Amino acid sequence: MGGPAVRQEGVLARTHEGEPGLPRGRSGLPLNAVRGAQRERLLGAAIAAVGRTGFGNVTVADIVRGARVSRAAFYAHFTDKEDCFLAATRAGGMLMTDRVVAASRRQPPDASAEATLQASIAAYLGFLAEEPTFARAFYIEMPAAGPRGVRQLEAGLHAFARLNRAWHRRARRDHPDWPAVPYQAYYALGGATTELVRAEVRTGTTDAITGLEDTLVALHLAVLAARPWNGQPADANQAGGHRPMNADLGHT
Repeated sequence: MGGPAVRQEGVLARTHEGEPGLPRGRSGLPLNAVRGAQRERLLGAAIAAVGRTGFGNVTVADIVRGARVSRAAFYAHFTDKEDCFLAATRAGGMLMTDRVVAASRRQPPDASAEATLQASIAAYLGFLAEEPTFARAFYIEMPAAGPRGVRQLEAGLHAFARLNRAWHRRARRDHPDWPAVPYQAYYALGGATTELVRAEVRTGTTDAITGLEDTLVALHLAVLAARPWNGQPADANQAGGHRPMNADLGHT
């Protein structure tokens, strides 16, 4: 059940089509466990279906078929496909944020601000590379889910901005010469990051997503540390042995 298809599309896009349904009756799972498993299956099937064919083309029947649950079970959890899809992308977005926060917290106490930034960005891009179907569903298809999808994307940008602001405030304790910036600057960095990632997700090339790391680090340091664009972040090797940044850090 965790074969090549799962690895290719990502864990968040796992489906159960062609597999047995959930066990029922006295010998089956407790009701709470069944409901939890149904919801998890539906979330994965929604990401898989939308990521493959687009939100507008997906039906509840597609999601139910991929989850191997009944339509009644679907409507016990969600009002419609939009409700299910937004719940799935919200859950995936929380996991993505958790990955970034965990990468930051794993840094040693004496790690530089630049090293922590690079580790966080690497974790963010690595998550998307591991979950290409989720990345497409989240960054390409969310606006098609209507006003609620747009609001959810905006909420994600604000979450990105708050993480950036927290990192920057800590960094300025050791770098008082770094500029103070308004909240809009953190939000703008989230928007720029999103657009660069979205452009690469459209190509479907995983290497292109992770290849944004140096560009995004340089962009953040240019705005938040007043670092020259062609400058190499300090302790870049400490952050994971990444290659030095080239003077040409343009989008490829």
